[in-house]
Amino acid sequence: MYLAKNKTEIFNNVENFSKSSTRTQDVKVIAVTKYVEAEVAHQLIETGVRHIGENRVDKFLDKYHALADQPVTWHLIGSLQRRKVKDIINFVDYFHALDSVKLAQEIDKRADHVINCFLQVNLSGEATKHGFLQDDINQALEEIAELPNINLVGLMTMAPQEASQAELESLFEATYQLKEEIRARKITNMPMTELSMGMSGDYSIAIKHGATFVRIGTAFFQ
Repeated sequence: MYLAKNKTEIFNNVENFSKSSTRTQDVKVIAVTKYVEAEVAHQLIETGVRHIGENRVDKFLDKYHALADQPVTWHLIGSLQRRKVKDIINFVDYFHALDSVKLAQEIDKRADHVINCFLQVNLSGEATKHGFLQDDINQALEEIAELPNINLVGLMTMAPQEASQAELESLFEATYQLKEEIRARKITNMPMTELSMGMSGDYSIAIKHGATFVRIGTAFFQ
């Protein structure tokens, strides 16, 4: 089956890219299943995939409940409206798109346990992308540090669609350096050990620059 073949190829690529990176890390592959039904996601899990990512709340909840007995870590990787936090946050293992202090405060209020979050950063300043701009990050960190139900495990970034290799290298490296800078501050609820960056077309470059989670959709299903 093509899913098993693609999974093997992707996982082998990730392992090889990791070995050739100067930054050794355990890179986890998130299979992004936003365009397939729960049955296909289940087939992926049967091939050995252990991380599932969804962009939308409704699709996440559909798959989460359909596959509740499966050995899977669940990732919400898309933007989350504050009014929908209460519906989903306690089912999420990792939330990758924390893009405002108000959203962090709502998660802190609604969560019945500590939630692993990635701070979404927009270091390229691209107008169409969500995420904290460089100048806003320090103030956001000060406020999020007061929220006991938020655990900032790391940073997430999305590259511009038409970015050149040089632009990708620059963005991913800047994100890694920012993560290291924040980690060095030793803020209680911000371990900053993880980097969520890289998708089907650029995950090799992301791993080179220290990604620990890559978000792969298209490459699984083509």
